[in-house]
Amino acid sequence: MDHKSFDPTHSAELLQHIEKQKEILKETHQSMLHELQKLQVEEEMLMRKMYEIMMAAGCTKKNDGSGAEHSNTQSQ
Repeated sequence: MDHKSFDPTHSAELLQHIEKQKEILKETHQSMLHELQKLQVEEEMLMRKMYEIMMAAGCTKKNDGSGAEHSNTQSQ
């Protein structure tokens, strides 16, 4: 926007519009954070279930010191 063509009589409307957009962005941000947290919990549950299945099938060894298996057994 060219500042020379800006009509100052619309500044109140512009400010109101910007404030509304700011509020919408805040709400969207909170919603996205909530959804991310739900997905992280779901991922953790699925990883634990996959580990249990792999243990039952004999695909992994308990406490072999590698990656996720080790950290999952410590947190349970």
